[in-house]
Amino acid sequence: MANLYLDTPELKHYLNHPLMKRIVELKERNYADKDKFDYAPVDFEDAMDSYDKVLEIVGEICSEVIAPNAEDVDHEGPQVINNRVKYANGTAINLQALTDAGLMGVAMPRRFGGLNFSTVPYMMAADMVSACDAGFENLWGLQDCAETLYEFGNEDQKKRYIPRVCAGETMSMDLTEPDAGSDLQAVMLRASFCEKDNCWYLNGVKRFITNGDADIHLVLARSEEGTHDGRGLSMFIYDKKNGGVNVRRIENKMGIKGSPTCELVFKNAKAELCGDRKLGLIKYVMALMNGARLGIAAQSVGISQAAYNEALAYAKDRKQFGKAIIEFPAVYEIISLIKAKLDASRTLLYETARFVDVYKCLDDISKERKLTAEERTEQKTFSKYADCFTPLVKGMGSEFANQNAYDCIQIHGGSGFMKDYACERIYRDARITSIYEGTTQLQVVAAIRYVTNGTYLARLKDYETMPLAPGFEGLRNRLKAMTEKYAAAVEKIVSTKDQELLDFMARRLVEMAAYNVMAYLLVQDASKCDSFTESAHVFVRYAEGEIDKHAQFINKFDTEELAYYRK
Repeated sequence: MANLYLDTPELKHYLNHPLMKRIVELKERNYADKDKFDYAPVDFEDAMDSYDKVLEIVGEICSEVIAPNAEDVDHEGPQVINNRVKYANGTAINLQALTDAGLMGVAMPRRFGGLNFSTVPYMMAADMVSACDAGFENLWGLQDCAETLYEFGNEDQKKRYIPRVCAGETMSMDLTEPDAGSDLQAVMLRASFCEKDNCWYLNGVKRFITNGDADIHLVLARSEEGTHDGRGLSMFIYDKKNGGVNVRRIENKMGIKGSPTCELVFKNAKAELCGDRKLGLIKYVMALMNGARLGIAAQSVGISQAAYNEALAYAKDRKQFGKAIIEFPAVYEIISLIKAKLDASRTLLYETARFVDVYKCLDDISKERKLTAEERTEQKTFSKYADCFTPLVKGMGSEFANQNAYDCIQIHGGSGFMKDYACERIYRDARITSIYEGTTQLQVVAAIRYVTNGTYLARLKDYETMPLAPGFEGLRNRLKAMTEKYAAAVEKIVSTKDQELLDFMARRLVEMAAYNVMAYLLVQDASKCDSFTESAHVFVRYAEGEIDKHAQFINKFDTEELAYYRK
């Protein structure tokens, strides 16, 4: 019986990272749940065994249910019937399989019906689901919205809504509007409070809402009359059981066709405030988006895995001129680079997930008791790392997914252009990853301050000092040289104090930082596990070339040339 988890040993490598001991210790609060729940772990080894066993179940469902349904779901897609969404048959089967296995709300506390999993194994599950059907990941992955409810909702809201998610109900985050895409400050869906009914009512239109006919919605709306910026926006919870929201249409998309992307009409839709007024965009959506961006990074890694699997299988099977095409250098070079980019984006994903785990656990503990001085320092450090690595992994992971899907089709040649092969669907599904939840350009905007304030460089210097197995000194020296070129490029641009030039060069500088970080992480993986050795060497060579290209562009660029690019 096929099992994606067992067939992808790289996942277990990241599950066994040394920092997991600290993460589990924080997440399990010294294993206090063992006296209340018979399935709660009693110690670290028990917790890790639980992660392993559950991921094995996810891997089986992915291979035996989700993957076989993917093609039919892509062709059938969802429908709007009487202003409601009807999922494709395969989508409904997928959701039921994961619900029956208790895999909804996996990161939620056990007292609400969840498994209390940390971010790392949760992202591994998302990684696997995406490798089988990236569109379905959008539905299953939106249980992430429950994290926002848990973090900012009151106790009554948590008790009423989170158990429903853990029992299988779906969620959506309703942010975008026809006139408010990336500029969420322009959101105008109106929230008005009715003193008589003692509740809020929502009126307006939302567009491009993933899983828009979900059971429970988090809605960004304008609660402060007369305002036109982010300070007038609040977050609301809408329950479909209360009515008032209709699906006007489902968008006809290029890819992720199993995921209904809806236009919604709110007409006196009863809702309740989540958290405090005026903090909807400033605080809650920012937290929600960071979690969503990590989820898209996992989706991107899953798509890269699917592209690699398809390319490798086809190259081994396809014969030309009397031998399998994988024996030709032009082909095995492409496949090696797909694998290197896959491994590089995956190692960055789980490094970021570990940072998120530590700071979120400490943040949660801080609501129960005062943190020690050491814990406050730890929380601040990991929060900063999570904040600066999230745009890197979302931006680069999605770009790599697109490149790998492109190269997968190239390996297939003319056959890859046909719907007979999965790579055609993978290619269409990949394209959205560098657009939604903040385009790659917006990830650069989020990351550039960590270039200019030296955060990335300081982290690279930390990686530089980490021990490596014998035989890796040559790679370490090359990584040091790459870091020096990055630091010199940053200094050259920052020293000009020219904001327009910095904005123009931001993408190159952020990419240089990302290539360095991924290369260091991948070399560390290779130092501990032989299965990463080939990817480490291939990726370092690739990263060197990309860094040299950007460094040369920056060093030879004259600021007067900016005039040629302005329109």
